[in-house]
Amino acid sequence: MAQSRRRISTAFASVIVLGAAGGLCWWGAQSAAQFIENRARQDVQLAFSTSGQDWVRVTTDGLRVHLSGTAPSEVERFRAKTRAETAVDPSRVIDDMTVASTETLTPPDFKVELLRDDDGISLIGLVPSKTDRASLVRGLKDETAAPQITDLLESADYPVPKDWDQAIAFGLRAAQMAASAKISVSPGQVTVTAITDSRAEKGRLETELKRAVPENVRLTTRVSAPRPVIAPFTLRFLIDEDGPRFDACSADNEDGRARILDAAVKAGVSGKPGCTLGLGAPTPDWADAAVPAIEAVAAIGEGAVTISDADIALIAPASVDQALFDQAVGRLEQAVPRVFSIQARRENPDNGDQGPAEFVAALSGQRSLSMRGRITDTRMREAVDSFARSRFATVQSSLRSDEDVPGGWTVQVIAALESMDILESGTVDVTPERIRLVGTSGDPNAAERVAATLSERLGPGARYDLSVRYDRRLDPALALPDGDECVRRLNIIMSESEIGFEPNKSAIAGDPAATLGRMAEVMTDCADFQLEAGGHTDSQGSEGFNADLSRSRAQALVAAMKEAGIDTSNMSARGYGESRPIASNDSEEGREENRRIEFSLLSDRPVHSAPLPEPVTLTGVTREPVPEGENAKAAKAPQPVQAPQGPTAPDAPMQGPQLPQISVGPGMAPATVGVSEEFQTLDAREESIRLPVQTPTEDTPRPERRPETEGGTPEADESTIVSE
Repeated sequence: MAQSRRRISTAFASVIVLGAAGGLCWWGAQSAAQFIENRARQDVQLAFSTSGQDWVRVTTDGLRVHLSGTAPSEVERFRAKTRAETAVDPSRVIDDMTVASTETLTPPDFKVELLRDDDGISLIGLVPSKTDRASLVRGLKDETAAPQITDLLESADYPVPKDWDQAIAFGLRAAQMAASAKISVSPGQVTVTAITDSRAEKGRLETELKRAVPENVRLTTRVSAPRPVIAPFTLRFLIDEDGPRFDACSADNEDGRARILDAAVKAGVSGKPGCTLGLGAPTPDWADAAVPAIEAVAAIGEGAVTISDADIALIAPASVDQALFDQAVGRLEQAVPRVFSIQARRENPDNGDQGPAEFVAALSGQRSLSMRGRITDTRMREAVDSFARSRFATVQSSLRSDEDVPGGWTVQVIAALESMDILESGTVDVTPERIRLVGTSGDPNAAERVAATLSERLGPGARYDLSVRYDRRLDPALALPDGDECVRRLNIIMSESEIGFEPNKSAIAGDPAATLGRMAEVMTDCADFQLEAGGHTDSQGSEGFNADLSRSRAQALVAAMKEAGIDTSNMSARGYGESRPIASNDSEEGREENRRIEFSLLSDRPVHSAPLPEPVTLTGVTREPVPEGENAKAAKAPQPVQAPQGPTAPDAPMQGPQLPQISVGPGMAPATVGVSEEFQTLDAREESIRLPVQTPTEDTPRPERRPETEGGTPEADESTIVSE
């Protein structure tokens, strides 16, 4: 009996031990599962709280993590699921979230940024779900040379906003035009921020964008171009009987430019003088030399100062008091940084004409050059001819050999021709006293480039007078329309406009503001063409009445344009009555087409708002044989030369104000001057010269005439173009 009790106790104890062990295992498993659930829930909730997605509810069921709640949008739902999958294993996440009805929500701000560089194009932003993203990527691959297209877009299930499709299509077009740009696209708005290689490329891109912008899309451009390289870095300031002015002004930074212009204004320059920001300054202390140089000229009251890189030449006429001149030079020497060297000279009152030597050249708009005057000998004449033919399309030369020309004459002639190459048209007159150049260019910095060329070739003390006018119509960076294009644009606007007139009257019916606004945009680039607004009527009524009515209606439109602020100074109005129908007057539709105002071009030559420079007196020498004996001296007197006739003759002389001349001392052509890569040396008497290796032919490529612009700090211009 006792033994049986012992067996029962042992068995019962075993059961108790096993039960306890099982309970401990169950409790451990429960605790572990609860710990995993709590840890997963805490991790996911922490991820949502840090991202601001508090609308998500997180529950756990074992290893599974349930996400519930109402997402503001499909994009937010997707982001919440992605956020949870970063905290736990993605296979454990169960998506039970819903999306709020799009009918009760405000649509998101759809926006796309296209980033293009040498590595490819990236698309970043939010687009409507109906947007064909694959088509966007395929279009960029087909239309651009981008090595890679990266699609980082997200989509949302909302209606496509107004003007979205037009804006995104234009954004893709802009990405094709610009090789390095950020293009921001939103409904009805495109902003292009781009970097170009040159000023001309900047103008080309802005023009193409303006022409391609669709209706109802606002375009904002921020296109940058590097500053021009100015070599040598040149500043020329002078005061004469017409007052103070710059012939050339260069500055290396904004602060320096402000100081230079402030000094010029204090010296008496009127208006708002300009100064080109460029690269190539010989020292960061450029303004520290330019300012006291201008002050020195102002102190003596008359004269000129030229700074070419680190060389300063201060020239004063003989009328300036010697003591005053010495005092100004002394202050200048103490003020300028040590890197600059100073040449100061007061003219000798006995300096006169060194002889009858003269060289005259005229350049027409077709790059046709005519030359006449004296040159040292046959060898020098061939050198000058070869130099000219390497830079101009056609050359007419009537140069005459004369051994009595001053020393350094050929150097001055070639420097003058090299300066002419910067212009589109003009004349240059070289005498022993000075070089005088008058012309027109499409480069706004042409005057600075001419001054830099002359200073580099002849030294900073070279004597020259410049009158270079900037013609915006010749500027390739602006790509302005010609007269025919202006007329075409105006007539398109009129054909699409709702401008009408009261029956049998010249009073404009309705509101013409929208049409006049579009005309104002066109006339911004077309106001200097001679245009005619022609009025036309149908055949109803008498011929005389229709002629008067058409004229008064055309005059009414021109008057309305003028009242809207449009420059109509070169626009005339004329009435043609019923004499020029474009449709049959037998139907109402035809008569309506005949009742119109049509623009036409009166002259394809623009009328410049600023007068052209006054011409140089083109005097030279004839090619008659040089007499001997007592008549030899008289034969050296200059004789007038007739300009060449025929199709290669230069354009008519330019009219306008004449720049005053200042005599700044005797010739300063150095004994040895490097003229170009083709020419090695020219001594004072041109006794040795190295001719070009190759004589240019029609197949010889012409050298690029624009300044180098590689490198440097871009300067962004911003403009807004609205297409209504």
